[in-house]
Amino acid sequence: MQVKIENAKLGQAADLLFNLSLKGKQSRHRTKFIKVLNERLKEVEEQRVQLAKEHSRIDDKGEPQVVDGKFDIMVMEDFQKDLKELYKEELVIEGGDAQGMLKTVKDILLKSLEDKEWEGQEAVIYDYLCDQFEGGEE
Repeated sequence: MQVKIENAKLGQAADLLFNLSLKGKQSRHRTKFIKVLNERLKEVEEQRVQLAKEHSRIDDKGEPQVVDGKFDIMVMEDFQKDLKELYKEELVIEGGDAQGMLKTVKDILLKSLEDKEWEGQEAVIYDYLCDQFEGGEE
């Protein structure tokens, strides 16, 4: 099984799963899955900061310029284009030790409809996650 999740949806996916009431194996595997998502989220944030620095004006010391606590971006459209590309990239989780975890999280998602009604943004991310898990079957 292989699951791909866009960088832009990592935080929402982690939040959705975090708020489910689970026990035992389901809770442990959910926690492992969230840990993988959060590690990637941290990397994405570091990359976002790096992109901001690359697109910033440079001060007389050769450092990215900061104005009002934010990097002074030279061409916002270029920065946003690169940021959009970063957010479109996908985290791929597959095989090996992840197999059991992925199967458990898939079961959690697909069976959660019996216990929970999804609304608003939660419904959107729930649908997205189900699509990713159903599409990752071998």
